[in-house]
Amino acid sequence: MSTRSAELNNNTPRATGQCPVSSAELRASMKQHKERSVPERCAEFLLAGRVAHAGFVQDGQPFVIPFTYHFEADAAGLGTMYLHGGLESRAMAQMANGQPLCVTVTELDALIASKTALNHSMNYRSVVCFGKGRLVTEQSEKARVLAAMIDRYFPQRAAGRDYEAATPQHLDITEVVAVDLDAWSGKTRSGGPTGPHDRNAEHPGTSGIIPVG
Repeated sequence: MSTRSAELNNNTPRATGQCPVSSAELRASMKQHKERSVPERCAEFLLAGRVAHAGFVQDGQPFVIPFTYHFEADAAGLGTMYLHGGLESRAMAQMANGQPLCVTVTELDALIASKTALNHSMNYRSVVCFGKGRLVTEQSEKARVLAAMIDRYFPQRAAGRDYEAATPQHLDITEVVAVDLDAWSGKTRSGGPTGPHDRNAEHPGTSGIIPVG
């Protein structure tokens, strides 16, 4: 699955004889602000992100649940996202059953104030990922992923020095779902306000960039 899928549109014409657009490409197609599409930066954004929102459907009801996560790229250019939760978690049970999933990660960098209501905006980095989940059953893989997740969020802390590593009993009561990605799209905005009066110092009102975080 090529990351160029983020630039495709359901209505994109294709010459006779070319392969039809795949369902993965259609899911990752971007309809608005295509100039902000940055599929080549998806892995970068996932490695820098802190909260993933996973979407799934149970009995016709959509759910979107926030998770901490770990991401590992693969040679194919996509990768695997790991999410963890408790044994009784409805979300973990649904995500592990092989149904299609959507996982998003967004980092907010700044708020953009404009002299025009319509042109208020945000600077952000975001990724929308598609794939299917599977339950991680090997204790060694589960331990490795959880250790990597702690190291990602707390890079200055070390097992054995700052905290006790996960015991077999702890691993037994923790579920880890691996979401193998088959498509993604990346999107970002940077820079200042772009309203029609934002560069005019004489025009009433205020505008600017308000950093976040």
